[in-house]
Amino acid sequence: MGTTQLETVQEPKYWHLKTVLSEALDSDFAVGEILPNERELAARFGVARATLRQALEQLELEGRLHRRRGVGTTVAPPRVGVAVSTGRHDWTGGEADEAWQSVDCESAPAPAAIAATLNVGGEEPLHIVRRIRLSHGQVVAAELLYVPSSSVPELSGIDAPSGAARARNVVRELHRLGLDGQDRSVELGSARADDAKELDRLPGAPVLVVTTRYLAAGGTAAVSVATYRADTCRLTFGDSGDLEISHSAEERVAS
Repeated sequence: MGTTQLETVQEPKYWHLKTVLSEALDSDFAVGEILPNERELAARFGVARATLRQALEQLELEGRLHRRRGVGTTVAPPRVGVAVSTGRHDWTGGEADEAWQSVDCESAPAPAAIAATLNVGGEEPLHIVRRIRLSHGQVVAAELLYVPSSSVPELSGIDAPSGAARARNVVRELHRLGLDGQDRSVELGSARADDAKELDRLPGAPVLVVTTRYLAAGGTAAVSVATYRADTCRLTFGDSGDLEISHSAEERVAS
């Protein structure tokens, strides 16, 4: 076979430097340690500062570094393994420090794609529940849960017109419905302004978007769009609902 155009492309300098820096982070630096300034690092590795910045930016995107103004660049802890399970965990959360927490609930029409999935009219108001997910005290995900009124028929008798109490009641009633199953998709996305604020990220930061369709009575009972921090999370799938934490560099490489 002949040589393809792709095979003739040389690896960018910053990408090679990123690999070298990644190995140095594992061997020479501890989690939370502040790296030397850019001038020192550029001299140490014999590269231009522009090349160094590109490599540092890539490592930040990958969750290996935290760069904060006034503090400097620090070595980030390993990503948290967040279980995206098929069990009750989705509704009530795990331990108090590792759970979904209801933030708010409003009645409003859903985006067109969500309305089509739920087979409701584009102007029909739904219960839109906003929740956040915590792991060891850190917000790792923000969720919008879209629930048609038909999925929670007993909700009208609950005296909680809005807010976190209303959100908890919607989730509780949905769980009582008795779901038949669910399906999920995961894709890389960019943080919207609302999600970025919840996740303490800049708008446009890379995130993992998990869309879940909850099934009941031969149709779709609800749709969830959960946005996870891509720099601190790795998603795990299974039925146990257990939260896995990676502590070592070897586990980080394996994941």
